Amino acid sequence: MSDEAMAYIRSLKEELIDIRRDLHRYPEVLFDVDRTAAKVAAYLTELGLDVREGVGKHFGKGVIGTLDSGRPGPVIVLRADMDALAIREENTFEHRSRNEGAMHACGHDAHTAMLLGAAKALARFREQWRGTVRFVFQPAEESALPSPLDGRMISGGKDMIEDGALAGADYAFALHVQPSLPVGTLGIHRRESMAASTHFRIAFQGLNGHHSTPHLAVDALSMAAQFVTDVKIAVATELDPMQPAVFAFGTLHAGTAINAIAGESELSGTYRVFRTEDVDKLHRVLETRAAAIAGAYGGGYTSQYRLGTPLINDPAAVELSLRAGRRILGEGNVVVLEKPSLAGEDFALYLREVPGAFAFLGVADPARETMHPVHHPLFDLDESALPLGAGMFLQWVREASEEPNVR
Repeated sequence: MSDEAMAYIRSLKEELIDIRRDLHRYPEVLFDVDRTAAKVAAYLTELGLDVREGVGKHFGKGVIGTLDSGRPGPVIVLRADMDALAIREENTFEHRSRNEGAMHACGHDAHTAMLLGAAKALARFREQWRGTVRFVFQPAEESALPSPLDGRMISGGKDMIEDGALAGADYAFALHVQPSLPVGTLGIHRRESMAASTHFRIAFQGLNGHHSTPHLAVDALSMAAQFVTDVKIAVATELDPMQPAVFAFGTLHAGTAINAIAGESELSGTYRVFRTEDVDKLHRVLETRAAAIAGAYGGGYTSQYRLGTPLINDPAAVELSLRAGRRILGEGNVVVLEKPSLAGEDFALYLREVPGAFAFLGVADPARETMHPVHHPLFDLDESALPLGAGMFLQWVREASEEPNVR
């Protein structure tokens, strides 16, 4: 960081740390982000941006700030996620979570602080870029909930997109903190970055009964048990073994008494693949096995899915990102990552619609012997990464605004 804008971002370090720690103290899960969204909206309003609150046709918890440079150019979307996880924090520092059972264990507090810092710098240095920047702060990146409008499983990204977050956009960019990379480095995949992570729930309906009269009951627990076995076999035999795939059940609930046949059972889990055709194939596997088992037992079933989307970076946007990263962090501190992650990220929904890229920002503190992974109750990060992330957002805008043949 050598120029005036980057020097300004460096000067914001303590402010960004304060923002991040405030958000860390009061984590909010999924769509319940009212306090966080209000803080974000107030900050953007004070900067003079055109601020839209309550974004999302289904849950209405997102915030979008729009900044026009005053010169023609592309519409560039920068996204940060605001939600935390339902994890009990085990850190003991002063800014640990005050909300029992919730924690910013994935660094979304840092993402939000970084993007706010970028907004402040871009507003101050409008002469350094062209076009319009749309700052998108979304809830519920970590999972999805049934829509109160139509019952579909909706994540925060989907809710924002369906309410116009990408309207007219030419590019979309986002980053994620990465504790396996040292602070001061950036990693990016040339194409496949993260898997299509599908969440599912399957519920079997049987008929309660007493253990002494099993012929008068329909055993929903046995249906669930057979379903686990049948699906595991199907996943092992019906998918191309040369294609990465991970399938796992996470919960199974059935029964209320030791001597009663369960009339209901429910399973949930995820599967992670990189091809849309494999998303669809596993969806069909779950549906056909559930229907066959329910029919064989004389019961019924219901299902609910959030079908995943693979996160695929745009090749031209990757080259743009490599240039941006090298200018912010230095030539030797930007790496091309070879192995994609089987974790999911709903920024994939943005990149399905608009060219762009997703990068990983190193946050490992070199003074620490142990850096816990994301989603760990002891997760933390080196806060000196905050101005670097803000600088990356700013440089994405400067690079994208100078691309030829856009607007």
